[in-house]
Amino acid sequence: MAEHTARRGFLKTLGSFAAAAAAWPSLPALAGAQSSSPTRRAGAQYRGDFAAPKLDKVRVALIGVGARGSGHTTQLSAIEGTEVVGISDLYEDWARRAENRAKEKGHTPKVYFGDPNGWRTMLSETKPDAVFIATPWELHAPMGIAAMRAGAHAFIEIPIAVTLQEMWDLVDTSEQTGRHCMLMENVCYGREELLYLNMVRRGLLGELLHAEAAYIHDLRAQMKEVERGTGSWRTYHYAQRNGNLYPCHGLGPVAQYMSLARGEDQFGRLSSFSSPGRGRTLYGKEHFAPDHKWNKLDFSRGGDMNTSIIKTVQGRTIMVQWDETSPRPYTRHNLIQGTRGTLTGFPNRLSIEGLNRAHQWAQGEEFAKITAEYEHPLWKRAGELAKTMGGHGGMDFLMLYRIIECLRGGQPLDQNVYEGCAWSAVGPLSEKSVRENGAAQDFPDFTRGDWKTTKSLSVVQ
Repeated sequence: MAEHTARRGFLKTLGSFAAAAAAWPSLPALAGAQSSSPTRRAGAQYRGDFAAPKLDKVRVALIGVGARGSGHTTQLSAIEGTEVVGISDLYEDWARRAENRAKEKGHTPKVYFGDPNGWRTMLSETKPDAVFIATPWELHAPMGIAAMRAGAHAFIEIPIAVTLQEMWDLVDTSEQTGRHCMLMENVCYGREELLYLNMVRRGLLGELLHAEAAYIHDLRAQMKEVERGTGSWRTYHYAQRNGNLYPCHGLGPVAQYMSLARGEDQFGRLSSFSSPGRGRTLYGKEHFAPDHKWNKLDFSRGGDMNTSIIKTVQGRTIMVQWDETSPRPYTRHNLIQGTRGTLTGFPNRLSIEGLNRAHQWAQGEEFAKITAEYEHPLWKRAGELAKTMGGHGGMDFLMLYRIIECLRGGQPLDQNVYEGCAWSAVGPLSEKSVRENGAAQDFPDFTRGDWKTTKSLSVVQ
């Protein structure tokens, strides 16, 4: 089955996503959908500090085992207390590859491929406790909602959803079903991000005032994935949307430092601007024939670099940038600034009153010496195993390790559904702000005011 035909068929199976399916690959209306804060539904409960009942063994199913899902299969299969019961993908070779990786660790999953409804059949037949979703962005929300309604906790790749209405639907479904819905923001489990969280929690920066976050990563080569793979569907988003399409890698960690949506502060407003869109048009002309489908797309509709400024309820500021097109070295910025100092990344460096010389960065050996005593306890406990298991320096494995640990221990997750939706909301809010020449957009309060009673993320031991 051709990639485009299969993807359209996949979309058409999703009842709540019918309008978007009919328009695929046309995305502007989909990306701009808005919603105001509704009243919590009858019988629903706030899930900010929610802990689900303990699971002695976590029965795991995966939807989408291509680029990200393949790695998740390998790592979940190796974590004690898991049983991989189901694997679903459109493509048999990807599904079989994941099956073999699970079998190597003693699992015997049922495998579903070829049928666009196979993932639904898998949910019904295998009855998993947890479903890991690594599919194209526009499928995240409907699949997460279906997983929760089937009785499973939903773990969704980035972003958690594309529209604000989908984010509200995820929140409502989690609150009604009593199931977790977590954005799998792996960067929150990076060694440096955990280190900075520990230093912030120990008060080294004083009062936090400002942060900078980014996902700047030259991904033009993904356009060579024409028939299937990330580039085959993501390229349409670049051509038809203009904003920050992928905010969470940089934003998630700094939002945790600031305890946004967790007792201390909340997202307030956002203003956004984009540069002209040039890079993908040039790349298409250089690497594909004139009549290739990528050269028929108008990439000038999107911007190569997007810069957004967030003002929190307490008046703090966050700069968020996104660029997956320009020939520029990778960075997430990862800057957090307070009244007594600043931590930042790429490269890692700090300036903190009383710890290093004034008006200079401490980096390299000096940075390592200063920060040695602040290594995060979770990294001390499982960091070496995480590095051995791999996945972006170990952060991928550590994230999955913590998910299973929390589910088995009946503990709240490190990220709740409200955070995942707030971080992902930068996408549609930035698009609307860009269309309105930088006009400020209010963040929805997905907690409906309950963020004020939610505990800040502690330094997990």
